[in-house]
Amino acid sequence: MTESVQIEGEALAVSLRSVTRRFEGGVLALEKLDLTVQAGEFLAILGPSGCGKSTLLRMVAGLDRPNDGSVRVGPNGLPPRGGIAYVFQDPHLMPWRNVIDNVALPLELRGEAKSKRRSTALAAIERVGLADASRRYPNQLSGGMRMRVSLARALVTEPELLLMDEPFGSLDELTRQMLDQQLYELWRERRMTVLFVTHAVHEAAYLSSRAIVMTRRPGRIILDHRIDLPETRGVWMRTEPAFMKECRVLYKALEWGAA
Repeated sequence: MTESVQIEGEALAVSLRSVTRRFEGGVLALEKLDLTVQAGEFLAILGPSGCGKSTLLRMVAGLDRPNDGSVRVGPNGLPPRGGIAYVFQDPHLMPWRNVIDNVALPLELRGEAKSKRRSTALAAIERVGLADASRRYPNQLSGGMRMRVSLARALVTEPELLLMDEPFGSLDELTRQMLDQQLYELWRERRMTVLFVTHAVHEAAYLSSRAIVMTRRPGRIILDHRIDLPETRGVWMRTEPAFMKECRVLYKALEWGAA
């Protein structure tokens, strides 16, 4: 029996129970998957290509539905304050809008007054370090800057749940590490729940408080691992023995899941 996504409160915990997703043609993406994410957790999701990571995110967002099982977001029946925001691998910015107008779009769609949405958008832009670029257009920005605009647009509604599908995968390593650090500090500041899909073991270990590793299709969880690292994190940590130990744990599971 299929149960659709239900959004049930401000503290947006996530619960998937015996979730199965089968696409037309018989492709089985996920089978009887169980997952609970506590409110305020930063969960990294690793697994080989095609294992259902993006499908999982889409079902949590309500963009897709399971054939069987249930997906629930939030614990208590009250409408969420900020709801859910989704960041894709491609920033999907509107080329005819400048940065501030791109970031303000969710507020515009929500019917906010122009003065309020612009001031709120500017605050979100400042939060990701792009205040000097607020009047520029997407074709005037680097790839890393465009992704920061996408992140600001996701944060502008103060979401309680942030879903991110390989957002930094196409960026160079230095830009990626810079955005990892920025995202991590934003999470520490706001404590929203984050589900973050990545193929990069080092990124997963650096960002998350917990990581899961999935098998090849149909996706199942073969490792559910609490990241044992200090909450204060910086570039220096990437060469520490404790960090490398966490990376090895994730890599071995990823290797096993891809076999």
